[in-house]
Amino acid sequence: MIDHVLLNTEAQVNAVIQDSHLAPQVAAFFDEQTFTASYVVSDRATKRAAIIDSVWNFDHASGRTSFKSADAIIAHVEANGLTVDWILETHAHADHLSAAPYLQQKLGGELGIGREIVTVQGVFGKIFNEGTEFARDGSQFDRLLDDGDTLMIGDIPLIALHVPGHTPADMAYVVGDALFTGDTLFMPDYGTARCDFPGGDAHNLFHSVRRLMGLPNATRVFLCHDYKAPGREDFAWETNILAERTANVHIHEGVTEDQFAAMRTERDATLSMPKLILPALQVNIRGGHLPPAEDNGVHYLKLPLDLL
Repeated sequence: MIDHVLLNTEAQVNAVIQDSHLAPQVAAFFDEQTFTASYVVSDRATKRAAIIDSVWNFDHASGRTSFKSADAIIAHVEANGLTVDWILETHAHADHLSAAPYLQQKLGGELGIGREIVTVQGVFGKIFNEGTEFARDGSQFDRLLDDGDTLMIGDIPLIALHVPGHTPADMAYVVGDALFTGDTLFMPDYGTARCDFPGGDAHNLFHSVRRLMGLPNATRVFLCHDYKAPGREDFAWETNILAERTANVHIHEGVTEDQFAAMRTERDATLSMPKLILPALQVNIRGGHLPPAEDNGVHYLKLPLDLL
C-alpha cells in the first residue's frame, strides 16, 4: 500500500514539474547571520503566494530579537500585491527562529509543517522539561502535512514530500517546476545535511535524497542554507536536479548507501552544535512562538546543561 501511494505521488509530482504552465515566481531572502534562505513563492496569474522557512532575527549574546528579515518579506509581498495563503516550514529548524506567527499576523495565511513534528515535539519536550501545558500534538500549527498532500498556490499545486533523515519531520515542497528541499540538500559543492540530531538517520537521508534526485533534471532546486564551500566566493541557494545528481560531493551518482552513511557519521562527529539550536528549537516546536511569559511579563528560554 505504501509503495502504491509513493508511486502515485511520484507520478503526480513529475506531471506537475513537466507542465510548463506551472512555473512559479520565486523570490529569495538570504539571512547571512544564520546562512538561511527564505522564499516567497507565487503564482503570477492569481497573485497568490506561500512563504517558506522564514527567519526571526535573534542575537544570542543579548537575547534581543527583531523582525528585519521578516519585514523584508512583508515589503516584497505588499509591493507585488500578493495574497499569502500558506506559511510553511520544512522542519523545526535548529539554526534560526521562525517568524511565522509575526508573518501570519501581518499577512494572513495558514501555518503548515510535516506531521512528524509531533515526534520532534515529544523528544525536545523532554529535553527542555516542558510541562503538561506544552502540547505535543502539533496543534501550534494550522495544517500538519503528510507525504503526497497537495495545497494550492493560486492555480499551481504544491505537493508535500516527506524526506526524513536530517530530522524525522523534514518535508520538501514541489511547487510547479521548483523544489524546496529544506535542509536535506545543500549546493552540489557543499553536500548534504547532518544526521546526528535526535531522530536523524543517514540511511533515511540517503533514500530521501535519492527520491528527490529522481525528479526531472531541469527541476529548479531551492535550498534552505548555504555555507559557501571552500573556494567559492559568493553565497548560492539555487541549483537543479541534474547538478545535484551528477556533482553533489556527498551523494552523487555512484555513491552507495553504506558509503554515504559512513561518510555522514564520520563527518557529523566533527561538527559543533548550531549556535542557536537551544533557543531555536524551544521556539520552533511551538510554531514560532516563545514559551509563555513568567509572572514578571518576561519570556525566558532554557539552557539545559550537559544534556546534548
